[in-house]
Amino acid sequence: MGRSDDMNDAAPALLWCKVRESQAVRCVLCAHRCVIQPGERGLCGVRENRGGTLYSLVYGKPVSIAVDPIEKKPLFHFMPGSMSLSLATVGCNFSCVFCQNSDISQMPKERSWIAGRTVSPGEVVEAALQAHCRSISYTYTEPTVFYEYARDCASLAAAAGLKNVFVTNGYMTAATLRDMDGLLDAANVDLKAFSDDFYRFMAGARLKPVLDSIRRLWKMGVWVEVTTLLIPGMNDREDELRALASFLVSVSPDIPWHVSRFYPAYRLRDVPPTPVASIERALEIGREEGLHFVYGGNVPGHASESTTCPQCGLLVIERHGFAVSKNLLREGRCPRCGREIAVQEKEAAR
Repeated sequence: MGRSDDMNDAAPALLWCKVRESQAVRCVLCAHRCVIQPGERGLCGVRENRGGTLYSLVYGKPVSIAVDPIEKKPLFHFMPGSMSLSLATVGCNFSCVFCQNSDISQMPKERSWIAGRTVSPGEVVEAALQAHCRSISYTYTEPTVFYEYARDCASLAAAAGLKNVFVTNGYMTAATLRDMDGLLDAANVDLKAFSDDFYRFMAGARLKPVLDSIRRLWKMGVWVEVTTLLIPGMNDREDELRALASFLVSVSPDIPWHVSRFYPAYRLRDVPPTPVASIERALEIGREEGLHFVYGGNVPGHASESTTCPQCGLLVIERHGFAVSKNLLREGRCPRCGREIAVQEKEAAR
């Protein structure tokens, strides 16, 4: 559907305020903090001001529901080997020229269209339980922009003993994270580069709010892993990669860093795929800067898919693609040297 005056196609939004005495509103869900005039939408394309009240146009309207290995998120240290129900609506608050899911993330902005079928939060949780999933992942697009829906799903999921995962660009505000505190268990944050220019020109955003979110999430006790899509000539300078890895170490050296291989997509089709050697060099840099766990992404069969003990080098979790073929951890410790490995395996309380 496009724009509509039918109130049945929208749900009241959270995290916004009125702008002075006008009918304009300010959305405080993400760091864009859009001021939205009546009849207009925010940068995400899915939050609309109707008569001075902000509404979500995607509540209960998933465009994709699928069962995935948790490793596909990618989360390698959060309940390894488990399955997660993946949920997405259309929309995104970024405009990445290299987006891998642009058909759904940019749909509301490029086509003024809100696709999706009606699925209630209770039905989402029931589907996860029926599929024997241990978590629900809000993913594929940016979960922040369907926050009201994700929050209601997460609340019911937690009550049912399921964990909740955000696969996110990390652009949510501190207010949003405070509101989600206690419901979010893990997050993979896409740290696209360590350059504000890259963020501004390639994604339509800024770097600092993403760094702030990574720090806040870790401090909240949310398990955090970070992914960087390495694009040749764009974000692969050694000094930038060192700065990025050093930042992660400053939060915690136990944060896993996934460095993924770029393939041409969306509006960036004239750049070649990332050489595997560039991925390997980035992983070396991560280790040199002090990260304990670094992984190559989009390089099937590469040795960096598996987890090794940072102390003795023993392979403790063996993976092939997204499948865990061997997990040697004993109560979270390396069986050879006894070092504790930063892996979250505990079930949610039922």
